[in-house]
Formats: sequence, C-alpha cells, structure tokens
Amino acid sequence: MNGSRPRLYVGNLPYQLTVDELRDFFAGAGTVTDAAIITDRETGRSKGFGFVEFATQEDAARAQSMFNGAQLRNRTLKVDLAKPRDDRGGGRRGGGSSSSSPTNAVSGDGGMTE
Repeated sequence: MNGSRPRLYVGNLPYQLTVDELRDFFAGAGTVTDAAIITDRETGRSKGFGFVEFATQEDAARAQSMFNGAQLRNRTLKVDLAKPRDDRGGGRRGGGSSSSSPTNAVSGDGGMTE
C-alpha cells in the first residue's frame, strides 16, 4: 500500500471474503488502488478487518460515507480513515509468541505485504 494515498480501515468483514471481493465492493465509491485483508500469521485465516486504498481523497471520503454501517453478507461494516502506521500506538499485545515478525496481509496482487 502506498503511504501517500488515502486509506480506509474496514472492520467486521465476513471471514470468507476475498481481496477481490473487497476491492469490487468498494469500487462502487471510486477508484480502488489497493486492498488488503489482514490474516493471522499462524493460521492464514482472516482476522475480519482490512484496508482499502483509493486514488483520491474524494473517493475515500465517498466510500466512508457510503459503506460505514453498510451490510455485507449480513455483517455491518465499520469504515474509518486508517491511522498512519507510526500513529497506531500501543505496541505488541501479550501472547505466546516471541516472534517479532509483522502481521501478514494478503495483497490484492496475491503477494504478502505488511
């Protein structure tokens, strides 16, 4: 995902949704330049949220207003502006793994991205 393009966080995604379906759904609001669904690094299963990047701020704003609260496969979507990666705060939550590798996401091109 390109850091200079407007990006939306999309929560409460159906767990079986594909990246192509996510991209196609949001294309109704404007030009989607990239989409990713965040997956569990150990199981490869969707965590139920992702990100959609748009060509323009106007397209992103339109998508947010169109799809926040919208239904997708009987799930109510939460759509908001994505926070910059260095602005997320927090840090790693506790868990059994001492690995420092980032959470993987399946990119729209099928490759793995952070």
